[in-house]
Amino acid sequence: MYVCICKGITDSQITDAVAEGATNLRQVRKALGVASQCGKCGVLAQEIIDETLQMHTSCSEALFYTAA
Repeated sequence: MYVCICKGITDSQITDAVAEGATNLRQVRKALGVASQCGKCGVLAQEIIDETLQMHTSCSEALFYTAA
């Protein structure tokens, strides 16, 4: 789905940017240009970033555990 109409940025592109190491809206804006024009997409972009980071964190916690 398109998140930023001004720049034509999709939720998949934002998710990919987070997977490549972006951890906040500033870094995603620098990488993709999201929320750099009118700014109306900023809230949704931040939600996608947060959800993606949370998903990656929970996945890595499930894969690793401390050995006794």
